[in-house]
Amino acid sequence: MNIHSFLADDDQQNKQYKYVLNNTSKVREQRRNDRSASTLGNNYLRSFALKSAQEGNYTEAIALLSQLIYRQPYNAIDYNNRGLIYFQSGERQKALYDYNTALKLNPYLASAYNNRANYYAACGELATALADYDRAIDLNPGYVRAWINRGITWRELGRYEEAIENFELAQLFGQLEGHIWAERGRTYHLWGDWNCAIADYRRALTQLPVLETTRDFTGSALRLQIENWLNDLLSPEHPIW
Repeated sequence: MNIHSFLADDDQQNKQYKYVLNNTSKVREQRRNDRSASTLGNNYLRSFALKSAQEGNYTEAIALLSQLIYRQPYNAIDYNNRGLIYFQSGERQKALYDYNTALKLNPYLASAYNNRANYYAACGELATALADYDRAIDLNPGYVRAWINRGITWRELGRYEEAIENFELAQLFGQLEGHIWAERGRTYHLWGDWNCAIADYRRALTQLPVLETTRDFTGSALRLQIENWLNDLLSPEHPIW
């Protein structure tokens, strides 16, 4: 009797163990499914926020990113993205707050340093902007936008040689070539080297999209700006040698 009794107890324990193990597996699977669904939902919100921002609907984009931040309050990328949209909508102090928060959460987020540098540059704090561009490039040496922005800032300071050097280094990465030619051309233009400026403007125009054939409004706006600069240089008041 004692033997059967012990066998019965062991069998019961095995059944109980299998039950717990089976339910634990189900719980883990459910949690994985929940996390997967949550990730998909967050990615959808993030994509929809980006689309709204591209269409100029900043209020909706900010609301969507705020919802993401409520769900994931420690996600530096969402703060950085919301800061960028605040900046684009003219709410600069809110943008700065979000950039600072993003960098507290992730001090290695190069894009947040670049975006914060853009804020400082827009406020005329060029030395502070350069420090943030430096940090962005240190963290990501292939960050072409940061190279371009740092070159523009050096140009704003009248340091044309440093500006040209930044643009030429940016060219090594084979990205945003139209933007780089445009900014280098503008630097030569302001420096007084009009032949080099015209050559760079013309190169830029071969790379940038035409408004009627693209949704790249930034590139199209830059193209219009270049055409105005080029027309200015080709006017009779600017003889080219």
